[in-house]
Amino acid sequence: MASLRPESLEQFYSHKFDVMPETDNNDLGSFDVFNIEDRVITGTTSPTFVRRDFYKIMLFQGKNTFHYGDESIDVEGDTLLFFNPQVPYTYDPLEMGTKGYFCVFREEFFNGTIRFPVKEHPLFSAGSKPAFRLSADQAALVKDLFLKIAGEKKSPFSYKYDLIRAYILELAFYALRLDPVLHPSSAGDASTRITRVFMELLERQFPIASPQHRYFLRSPKDFADRLSIHVNSLNRAVKKATGKTSTEHIFERLTGEAKTLLRYTDWSAAEIGFVLGFDDPAHFQHFFKKMTKTTPLRYRTV
Repeated sequence: MASLRPESLEQFYSHKFDVMPETDNNDLGSFDVFNIEDRVITGTTSPTFVRRDFYKIMLFQGKNTFHYGDESIDVEGDTLLFFNPQVPYTYDPLEMGTKGYFCVFREEFFNGTIRFPVKEHPLFSAGSKPAFRLSADQAALVKDLFLKIAGEKKSPFSYKYDLIRAYILELAFYALRLDPVLHPSSAGDASTRITRVFMELLERQFPIASPQHRYFLRSPKDFADRLSIHVNSLNRAVKKATGKTSTEHIFERLTGEAKTLLRYTDWSAAEIGFVLGFDDPAHFQHFFKKMTKTTPLRYRTV
């Protein structure tokens, strides 16, 4: 079962590469920089919709749709984008010809000689979804900064990471002068986008493969918190898009998994109830009977 914890930089490296990238940084994983074109050539897949425990700055040169929490943004041409651990995100599969660069770093990367409270910067604050369309001159300047970052990463200069921190801050403050992309994606309305992500998060918790796994997102508020939106917004969107409430979707999926586990495993009803998030076996019994009009034991023996 896929993890619901934020993706770490180590998991990011493991997902994107067969081996960990070479580095001379003693704090492995606190910073790295990549060429998007290399990812396109190697066929690396786009990331899963999930929070990360690191920050990312990207110069994207091409056409795509980026999904920040409950909002999607269409981009085309040269775009500067910022991502933070508070907002889950993903984007559509990369097309051939897509170019650009991105760097990833943890908050502690700025605990060295150059100290900076990253999460207090407007582009990295909770709820921010910053994307900036660049002119040719602006794109050239941003590309030059990424090339400097990549060059320093490979250099033997003793203070190269301090210089890289300065370049990252230059990117972050330069973006504040730019006009953001304010137009959301035209690919479906907000209710459809929110519902799509809600259903993805719901399905990603299944199947439950062993008694050590456990279902965590059990209430609409749990899902809303993952999406960084208010629970009322989630409920309205799901009801509008599907005709069912978010609670109905959650309960139906829980019931379906309970039936599967009762029929195809030898786990006890108490174990099944526990992995589905019921601490008290009696609560699971009551839930299952309410949903199916029969008890777990009777369902298993039919």
